[in-house]
Amino acid sequence: MQKTYIIAEIGNTHEGSLGLAKQFVKSVKECGVDCVKFQTHIFDAESLPNAPNPPYFKDESRKEYFDRTAFNLKDWQSLKDFTENECKLDFISSPFSLEAVDLLEKINVTAYKIPSGEVTNIPLLIKVAKTAKKVYLSSGMSNWQELDLAVETLQDNGCKDLIVLQCTSEYPCPPEESGINVIADLKAKYNLEVGYSDHSLGLAVPLAAVCAGATVIEKHFTLSKNMYGSDAKNSTEPDEFKRLVCEIRNIEKALNSNVNKDKKCAKLANMKTTFEKSIVSACDIRKGTIIEEKHLAYKKPGDGIPAREYLDLIGKKTILDINVNEQLKYENMESV
Repeated sequence: MQKTYIIAEIGNTHEGSLGLAKQFVKSVKECGVDCVKFQTHIFDAESLPNAPNPPYFKDESRKEYFDRTAFNLKDWQSLKDFTENECKLDFISSPFSLEAVDLLEKINVTAYKIPSGEVTNIPLLIKVAKTAKKVYLSSGMSNWQELDLAVETLQDNGCKDLIVLQCTSEYPCPPEESGINVIADLKAKYNLEVGYSDHSLGLAVPLAAVCAGATVIEKHFTLSKNMYGSDAKNSTEPDEFKRLVCEIRNIEKALNSNVNKDKKCAKLANMKTTFEKSIVSACDIRKGTIIEEKHLAYKKPGDGIPAREYLDLIGKKTILDINVNEQLKYENMESV
C-alpha cells in the first residue's frame, strides 16, 4: 500500500487569531501529519444575513462568528508561508464561496478541499476545477446522484487529480454510521483514489478506513476540546492525534511487509524449545511395557520427541525402565 496522506483539519478553531493558527500548525507538525487544512469563509459571499444558524451557534450569530474569525489576504499569505516554509507541511483550505476561491488563488494554494455542503454548488466546482489543481472532494451529505454530478463536473472542467473522501456529516459520527464499506464502492464506481474524512471520536474508525483502502485520512484537530467553536469538542487533541499518525504508519508497515512462515519459524527455534511440549512418561514404566496413551504426558521443554508424534510411540515396547517425568526416546523403544 502507498503511504497514507494525513490531513489535520484545523478549520476555524483558531478563533481568528493568526498567532493561534500558527501554534496549531506547529503542534500538528509535531504529530507527524502531512498537511493542514483551514476553512476560508467570507460570510457575505456565502450566506444571507438571515440564514438559520446551526444548533452549535448559541452565543453569537453565524455572521458575527465568521466576521470575527475571518483572516484577510495578508493573514492568509502569512499563514500559508509559515506552514509551507517553516513547518514544511502542505497547506490547503476549503472555500465556501466563489470569492473564497479568488482569495485562495491569490496566495497560490496547491490544492483545494471541497466541503460536504458545497458538493452541489456546481459554479464553485467549475471555478475550482479550472484552476487545474488537486481537489479533495468530501461526500459527507451527498447521495450517489449528487456525487456523480460533482465528479463529472470537476473532471470535465480541468481537474486531473481528484480524490473522493468518504464522510458522514454527523458530529460526532457513531462508528456504525461511518460508512467504511463505501470506500470500496467509491473506488469501484469512479476508479479514483479514495480517502476518508473522519468525524468520529477516537481512533478506531480512521484506522479501519486505512485498512479498508483509504489513502488519505482527514481528521479534526484542536489544541483542547474545551476551546470555543463548533468543531473543538469533536476534534482530536495533540497526544491522540500523534498516536493516530503512529498507528497508521504501523498499519502501513504491517500491510507492506511479507512474512515467510517457514523462515520465520526457523528463527524462532529457541522460543519453540521453551514453549512447545515433548512426550514424557506419565508414570514409572517398567522394561517390556507396551506403550499405551495412558503412559504418555506432554510437558515443556520442547527439545524431546514432539507431542505431535505420540501415535508413533503407542504400541511400541520399552527396552529399559523409564521413570515418571522422563522424556521418552525412540532408542529406548522397539517395535512389537
